[in-house]
Amino acid sequence: MAVSVDITGSRRLEFSADELTGAVGDSLTVLPIVVALALLTEISLPHVLIAFGLFQIVWGAWYGLPVSVEPMKALAALAIAGALSYAELALAGLVLGVVLLAIGAAGALSVVERWIGEPVIRGIQFAVGLILLETALSLAAGSPPLAAVGLAIALGVVALGYRNASALVVLAAGAAIAVWTAGVPPVQSPGLPPVPAVGSALTWSAADGIVAQFAMTIGNAALATSLLFSDLFDREVPADELSGSMGVTNLLAVPLGGIPMCHGCDGVAGKYEFGARTGGANVILGVGYLALALVATGALVAAFPLAMLGVLLALVAVSLGANVTESSDLPLSIGIGLLALVWNIGVAFLLGIVAHLAMERYRRGA
Repeated sequence: MAVSVDITGSRRLEFSADELTGAVGDSLTVLPIVVALALLTEISLPHVLIAFGLFQIVWGAWYGLPVSVEPMKALAALAIAGALSYAELALAGLVLGVVLLAIGAAGALSVVERWIGEPVIRGIQFAVGLILLETALSLAAGSPPLAAVGLAIALGVVALGYRNASALVVLAAGAAIAVWTAGVPPVQSPGLPPVPAVGSALTWSAADGIVAQFAMTIGNAALATSLLFSDLFDREVPADELSGSMGVTNLLAVPLGGIPMCHGCDGVAGKYEFGARTGGANVILGVGYLALALVATGALVAAFPLAMLGVLLALVAVSLGANVTESSDLPLSIGIGLLALVWNIGVAFLLGIVAHLAMERYRRGA
């Protein structure tokens, strides 16, 4: 039985079995990444889940569509790899919040897109995948037998035809081990959010993360998501409006203890693939995140097996990095990713823009 609520015009919330399964589609990469951040950094998992829960509900109701709310993956990958501190991660989210809000208000995305270029965006996605994969292999090496169990679970899920759900099933298995080790967590208040010392976080590492994430956010979270809404739902949601909503999200979420967040075409596609057609999926998932925040204790997080976390991150890394095959200039995109891995993601981004513009100018003159 489905319950439908009309908001305004074509904006609608529906609560049904399809919206429930669709809600799962947006958690496939969100939960593995936030669990990894909770295990490897100083973030507070309950407060991160609260921020995700609130903004899933807010933007689901605002757009009436299954809009994605997910971590900013370039920043998350750098934090997981140890290249960014919690304070630097928070500062990057606030800076990007201001930038995205300003760009959205000015309607400047079409100009920004021409400068960055699709191959550069694919290259940064590939770089993030490589960084996550490097971290994943390091964690899995800590306990090869446990990592093998996680890999066997993932391969089994894929063999059954549920490839998209493989990371979520491995996460559930790791959570079961954590509950077995630490006991059933009590329901408790998360308390006050942590306060990162952002005043001392203005570093080159934070700057590198900001420029790399900016490329992914513009391409994957604003422009591609806007196009996907038009293709799947026949709804025109301007990319500049999505940029503005991401800006608002980060300026409000980070002070609440959240992490930098964005929309994303992969999350929208995941929700759609699993059955979601309205913002009802967001409301369902948001309530689920808020409930989970009440039992996500420090002891439970600490008991999560790191080797299985490595398998989780490997699955996310492969999924993200595989997008490079869709690049219109594959050698350039791969080169950007490799340069970021061996040198610096911010430098790779800037050099990638220069190379892309030079090649475009050469092609026009040829």
